[in-house]
This record gives sequence, structure tokens and C-alpha cells, in this order.
Amino acid sequence: MGRRKAKVAMGERKAEARLPGDYPRVSGPHMDLVRTYSSPALLGPRVCDELVALVEHMYTEEEAEVARHLRPWRPRTAAYLARASGKPLAEVRKILHRLAHEKYVLFSFGKGEKERFGLLPILPGTFEHVLVRKSPEEVTDWHRRFAELFEALFRTGFTTAYSRRPVHAVRYLPVQEAVEAVPMALPSDRLEVIMADYRDFAVGVCQCRLTKRTLGQDCGRPLETCMVMGDFAPVLVREGRMRRVDREEALAIKREAEKAGLVTWMMNDRSSKYFKCSCSCCGCCCDALRQISEFNAPGFIAPPHFLPHLDLALCDYCGKCAKVCTMGAMVVVREGEKKSHLHRKERCIGCGLCVVACPRGALSLREVPGYRPPPANFLAYVARYGGNYIINGLSEWVSRRR
Repeated sequence: MGRRKAKVAMGERKAEARLPGDYPRVSGPHMDLVRTYSSPALLGPRVCDELVALVEHMYTEEEAEVARHLRPWRPRTAAYLARASGKPLAEVRKILHRLAHEKYVLFSFGKGEKERFGLLPILPGTFEHVLVRKSPEEVTDWHRRFAELFEALFRTGFTTAYSRRPVHAVRYLPVQEAVEAVPMALPSDRLEVIMADYRDFAVGVCQCRLTKRTLGQDCGRPLETCMVMGDFAPVLVREGRMRRVDREEALAIKREAEKAGLVTWMMNDRSSKYFKCSCSCCGCCCDALRQISEFNAPGFIAPPHFLPHLDLALCDYCGKCAKVCTMGAMVVVREGEKKSHLHRKERCIGCGLCVVACPRGALSLREVPGYRPPPANFLAYVARYGGNYIINGLSEWVSRRR
């Protein structure tokens, strides 16, 4: 059957979109799962070599025969999947337990006969769920191959199709030293205020930097920065995938990450007191920041509350601001008598690392006019951005049929 080129933003490699019939040697159960994962309802990529390879790695053919009967956002019980696949219930339960509680390629909720199993989007979702670990020593050869195949798929730029209209799922906080000097900072700008609402904390390794380390592209920054707060934290601790920390240690981990040049993201709402996750990011490894740095697609990240302001009269063009900027938003040139300082606002996340690094006080944070605070809670977030998720998915669905 014929082939067609994917109309996606390009990162390091362009994906060639194919049709399911282009894979006669791939099993039917695997191809059924490839079709499901490619659905815009799961924020999926178009069918391509990279997606096929990842799905074949995630599922054996026996596992795919069961999981092929799952549909986006429709979790099913083991009994349902046993009937659909024609396999004995005991066998299906064993397969589902392996997929949901050992490989973590499926999510589940409930207990016993009422436990339901479902598919997650590849990103965000499956990638994080699979690679949540207490330490890099827990990574197996299977995880290493998963990380390699995921990275190949991510580089196709498939995620950009789902941020054409902004969804602003996460936001970056100014680092502590920078925000302390800003009188108009809101409680939602301050990490210690956000964390004060939670009692339970768990920490593990950053899945993005873990992937890069697996690929031999480690930037050397701290790994143990991925954090969950609220009711889900004890679950991950019980599963042995994160370690429990108290609020003081959690905050200390985040502050040490800032000192290492990492910046903290939070889910983009002000409540979520039952569950919130956060990591500390670098521009070279973080998949969220790479949406900007590699694919020029900022719609996943909320606009910053503050941007750096430069007083050229104080600047000596030392370049320290450019050196610490994780997004390459500061560009300083000093060649003999030639001096220039450029702030690329389209890449800036307002973290304030440049402000802290400036030895002459030439940089300060200024509030962005017309800034909209984060939605008050998850329902308010859905009300504000849910329509854009739907429009992005429909736009991708329509573009595939042209």
C-alpha cells in the first residue's frame, strides 16, 4: 500500500508516516495496538516505524492479544478482556498483572474482580509510568531498550500536533533566590507555599534524564528530582518505585536542584491538594522544554509570570546569564569592541536563573502585563483549556484524512 509523509514539526529526525498494511510481518495483535496508540484520542503519533518498534517492545504477542481489546479511556476488567480474547480468566489476570504491576505499560484501579485496566497516552503517560524508579540501578535491559525506542519516537516531533492551540499543562516556577526579590510574586509562584499544602511526599529519578543517561547523553545534573505530593505518593512508595521523604527533605531536594541549574515545573492549577507531581528540568533532557528548544512548540507550557529585564548600563557582557540559561534564551556576544545582548523571549520560561547568575545586578524579574494566574483547581483547568485539547485532537484527525 502507499506511503505518505507526516506533517509534523521536525526535531532530529523526520518520521515517515505509513499505513498499517505496510507491516505484513508484524503480528495482527501488535498492529491493532499500534492503531490504538496512534489515535488522536490518546495524543498518538501517526503510524510509523518508531511507533511499531515501541509497541512490539512493550508487549509480547501473547500480551498484545489481550491488550488489543482495550480502547482509549475505556478501562476494562479482566473478565471482560478474557471474554474478548477467548482466553481463560486466570491466564488473562496473570497477563494483566504483568502489564500493569511489573511493566507498568497499563494503568489500573480498583481491587480484585473489580480492578480495571486501561491504556495511557505514550506521552504524557506511558513514558513516565514505565520509568518511575527509585534509582537508576533498578533499570533493566528492557527499560533501556524502552528508553531508546521512546527517544526515537519523541524525536519525530509527534507531540507538537497536540499543542497547536495552547493547553498550558505545566508551568515553571522562578527559582527561590530570584523570586524573593519580587514583591508582586503570588503564593502560586513560591515552591515552599505550594508544598505546605501537602503531607505526603515521594521522590524518584527524573525519567527524562534517566533516558538520556541510558543513551549515553547524561548532562551530569541530579537525577533524584521527580516528586509526587498528595495521596498518590504513598502508593508509589508501597510499590517500591519511589522513596518516601518528608516536606523538609522534599524542599531541600528541590533547592539543591536549583543550585545545579535545574528549574521546577508544577501542574498548572493552584489546588489539586490530593495529587500533584513535579520535576526539576534542564533544557537538554526535559521533554517538556524540548518542545520549545527542538520543536518550537511552546503550547504545552504556560506563559511565565515574570520575564528578566536587562539594565544595559550595568551589564558588562560577561555572558554568565547565557551560560546558566537552560533554554538558550540569553545570547551574549563579546568580541573585541563588538558587544551585544539578546533576550529571546519566545524561548524564556521565566525561571530567573539568569538573574541569580548576574554578578552586577543588571538583570531583574519583571511581571508580564496581563498575566493570568493558574486555574484554581483541576476542573477550572479543564474549563479553561479542555476545548483546546479537543480541537487539537480533531485537527490532527482531520489532517490525517486529507
